[in-house]
Amino acid sequence: MDYVAALTPPFVMAVAFTALIVTIVKSQGGANKAKEDGAVDAALAEAKSTRQKSED
Repeated sequence: MDYVAALTPPFVMAVAFTALIVTIVKSQGGANKAKEDGAVDAALAEAKSTRQKSED
C-alpha cells in the first residue's frame, strides 16, 4: 500500500495541471478574445498617441 501513498501526490498534481491547462485553453478565443483584443488595441493606441505628443 505504500506505493499508493507514493503515487497519490503526483497523480493529484497531474490532474490539477491538466485542469489548469484546459481552463487556459478554453478562455482563449470566443467573446473573451474580442474583448481582450479590444483592450490591447486601446492600450496600444493610447501609447502611440502619448508618444506622438511627446515627440512634438
